[in-house]
Amino acid sequence: MTEAVATATELVPVLARHAARVDDEAAFPRESVEALREAGLFGLLVPTEHGGMGGDLGDLVDVAVLLAGGCLSTAMIWAMHCQQVDAVARHAGERLRGELLPRIAQEGYYLASVTTEPSKGGHLLTASSAIQVEDEDLVVRRSAPIVTGGEHADGFLITMRAGPDAPPNRLSLIHLDRSRTDAKVVRGWNPMGMRATRSVGMELAGTAAGHQVIGEPGGFREIAVDSMIPAGHLAWASCWLGAARGGLDGLVSLIRSRKQPHSIAIDSDVVRHRLARARIDLELSGTYLLRIRDEVLRRRRTGTTLDERSFQTRLDTLKVVCSELTLSAVDRLVQLGGAMNGYQRDAPVPLERHFRDLRSASLNYSNDRLLGAIGTHVLLEGAGRLFLPVDDL
Repeated sequence: MTEAVATATELVPVLARHAARVDDEAAFPRESVEALREAGLFGLLVPTEHGGMGGDLGDLVDVAVLLAGGCLSTAMIWAMHCQQVDAVARHAGERLRGELLPRIAQEGYYLASVTTEPSKGGHLLTASSAIQVEDEDLVVRRSAPIVTGGEHADGFLITMRAGPDAPPNRLSLIHLDRSRTDAKVVRGWNPMGMRATRSVGMELAGTAAGHQVIGEPGGFREIAVDSMIPAGHLAWASCWLGAARGGLDGLVSLIRSRKQPHSIAIDSDVVRHRLARARIDLELSGTYLLRIRDEVLRRRRTGTTLDERSFQTRLDTLKVVCSELTLSAVDRLVQLGGAMNGYQRDAPVPLERHFRDLRSASLNYSNDRLLGAIGTHVLLEGAGRLFLPVDDL
């Protein structure tokens, strides 16, 4: 989608201009988010019949890579919003789609994700808190240790047990509008990296009508497998790749400029080898990202289910690969830049910030959990089909 890519390209300098300040202050990037709103990018995945740009997950990948080159925190806020929009567009009932999607497209209505819980951490497919019914309203009371951008969200998509008697794995996804929600921040946000995401701890209490449940009551697993997991992994991987690519391009531009650091000799084999290794890390990440993107798009186009263990393993692999290799690439660049041009917070290229930000990638839905799932699949099926045949794409 050339319109969205062109728009994102124009906005990268805006995000970059505010990136250092919002990182330093651990402040929500208001100016950058407002720029994305005004440009219509909050409606990237909203169908055209509801006033949006009508994009797909391929467009999400393209735009996220670009935006993250300006500010990874801002790109992640936007990408996780798009993850929620995809779930609404694909699984909400006609009434909720008609109410919510035009607001997202026209007003930049910002959706935050609420899936964490003190008793379970970030495990996506379980919950402790249950939806209650009072009169004709659905009542939600939820504590969440991490809600990205939650202080500034216009609405929330929240996972809850479908009812008081439902087991922990029978979940519903429900939309709460902020106007009907008492949203309290109960824990601040002062992390090593991703500081501008303002992923605060919150307590939410609110009410919603029955049609605000997305999909069938108790049917969140279908939404997760079809939408939230693939959209999330594609979005995260794209953001991480974009930030690391921005670091590599920035350092190469510095080396080739008149301000070339004396400590980095352009004719040195060591310099070239380190640049090559960083580029290889990003090539491997990007190639696997695009392969998984193409498979998701093909399956959606043909109506093929994503609920296959082998495919879920590929999605998990994407997350692990990109979280590790993008950090590896930036680590190499920091080493190459040295104390003055890689390690300093005020260096010409913000490699130090990229490194801190990307260190969070393996913790964001922990790689340890995903490696456990991948390892279980290997024990059941061995190597399996390690490479997707071209005919499958």
